[in-house]
Amino acid sequence: YMNNDACVAQVLEAARELVAAFARTDTEAYFAAFSEDASFIFHTWPVPLLSRAAYREVWEGWLRDDGFEVLDCLSSNTFVSLQSEDVAVFCHDVATRLRIQGEESLNHERETIVFRRDPQQGRWLATHEHLSPSPTP
Repeated sequence: YMNNDACVAQVLEAARELVAAFARTDTEAYFAAFSEDASFIFHTWPVPLLSRAAYREVWEGWLRDDGFEVLDCLSSNTFVSLQSEDVAVFCHDVATRLRIQGEESLNHERETIVFRRDPQQGRWLATHEHLSPSPTP
């Protein structure tokens, strides 16, 4: 059993890799960061997406139909709460620059990602993501 500091460091690295893949609009690397049974709640989407495949279908539609591209994604105020040796809650503030249908936008949001250590791979995979708008100051 790893100590808590090592677990937290691994979760922070898994989150960093997930955000970096998203920031590059790297579809393969981004979706590889999630478990197949991952669920997603986005304030910008009308219904929960209850599997990685369901989210990927929406993502592929954005790419195909809307010219969706992530231009930049900055994570700050990160926090990890280790729930067990295999489950952790990661929270952060995220500032994302997007291009959709040729229009650029900057979104300020808060995100919670639940990570679970995959016993086969020994790596931390995101299993739930909840995105909400940042409250205006």
